[in-house]
Amino acid sequence: MTRRARGGAAARRAVRGETRIEQLGQITRRMPPVEIMDMEAVEIIEANADTILEEIGLDFRDDPEVLALWREAGADVQGERVHFPPGLCRELLKTAPREFTQLARNPANSVELGGKGTVFAPVYGPPFVSDLERGRRYGEIEDFRNFVKLVYMSPALHHSGGTLCEPVDLPVNKRHLDMVYSHIRYSDKPFMGSVTEPERAADSVEMARILFGPETVDANCVLLNLINVNSPMVYDATMVGALKVYAAANQACIVSPFILSGAMAPVTVAGTLAQTLAEALAGMALTQLIRPGAPVIFGSFASSMSMQSGAPTFGTPEPALVLYGCAQLARRLGLPFRSGGGFTAAKSVDAQAGYESAQTLQPSLMAGANFVLHAAGWLEGGLVSSYEKLMIDADQLSMLQKFAAGIDVSESGQAMDAVREVGPGAHYLGCAHTQANFETAFWRSAIADNNSFEQWEAEGAQDSARRAHTLWKRRLAEYQAPPLDEAIDEALQAFMRERKDSMPDAFV
Repeated sequence: MTRRARGGAAARRAVRGETRIEQLGQITRRMPPVEIMDMEAVEIIEANADTILEEIGLDFRDDPEVLALWREAGADVQGERVHFPPGLCRELLKTAPREFTQLARNPANSVELGGKGTVFAPVYGPPFVSDLERGRRYGEIEDFRNFVKLVYMSPALHHSGGTLCEPVDLPVNKRHLDMVYSHIRYSDKPFMGSVTEPERAADSVEMARILFGPETVDANCVLLNLINVNSPMVYDATMVGALKVYAAANQACIVSPFILSGAMAPVTVAGTLAQTLAEALAGMALTQLIRPGAPVIFGSFASSMSMQSGAPTFGTPEPALVLYGCAQLARRLGLPFRSGGGFTAAKSVDAQAGYESAQTLQPSLMAGANFVLHAAGWLEGGLVSSYEKLMIDADQLSMLQKFAAGIDVSESGQAMDAVREVGPGAHYLGCAHTQANFETAFWRSAIADNNSFEQWEAEGAQDSARRAHTLWKRRLAEYQAPPLDEAIDEALQAFMRERKDSMPDAFV
């Protein structure tokens, strides 16, 4: 937020009254990505993926049109099983862009996907929400709107995301309309469309056309969407149907195998990498059969599991290795890469939640992920969207953004004038360089407490979760919606009314 030179309580009130958000803008990494595989290992993984595609094949279920497309492209189709000749998928993917822009309704918030860019997006998909006052409960549309507003108010979250929580108070067959509208109305950051049915994907595209104009949508990416593979090696009709809608409309599909290693893929990192690559290659290549040149993102979601209970585990070494490996494989393909997030199995915003989330967020940045979904707010293995964790994670994302900028070696960054001024035996606190840079020299947390024990105790002895609770409450109180053209708003609401009136409510 913009700050003016005022003092005391009046200054604090003035700052709280100013609601213009100064977004940090997406990350452009100034450091090379970490690559954990040598060329021999990469070639082994790629060869094993080709073996999976050719010998074992993948199922594309309940979609004769897609099977016909694969047959025409030269694949061996036996029933619903598709076997891919060596190199077919990679050849098809030559038409996919290496980098592309997703437009936001505020052009300043548009994002570049691919290359050295990293975009942070919030939690996606939980049926439950939680906060310190009301506890764990089913999400409702008011929660969804709150999360959209909080993400909009978080400078280090570059993207509004998609299903921030499931609003279970709305009919299953209609809630996607309210969710997409909420992203449009309460934020001006880029957002994601629905994938739960092909018709809902089509509704998302139509709402984007109302917002941006049909010609703009046909020529540009304005929507991302998440297409999950039913690992192992199955594409179901729902996901394929949504993929077809978005690819035909020139909108970007994140094709992302969803893998719990040990249950949905082998227990080894190399085995999981080969299966992930094979599954992603097939889905991404399909987008190019439908519309050559449509943008597509190589996605990966991999978790380890407790071999005693079968529960997913997060923040462990093996998924981090899969993440690094998949990022390297995506660069070999010349495609943007999605992974990562603030993953944790913790049930509260505690030390486990912090450590486990950090063990995925840091590798996501260092691996060179271009789109980081679930970057803030994820709790309880993805079952819960947490208000407090959203704030804490977003705070950490701003730290990662500062880290990704690398080392400043400009004249000011070298600080030789300060060294000359201070000399041996003195200190830098009062020198001109320190005075000129002290406000921006070091990253400062909006949540962490660095005061003395006595001051912390005098201010209520609050932990991070309680401070985060206070912060999100204040952010919502300060929120002001970005302006939206009235004619567009009316057209969106008319479309929603028409679609809702066309079908009875369904809650299953």
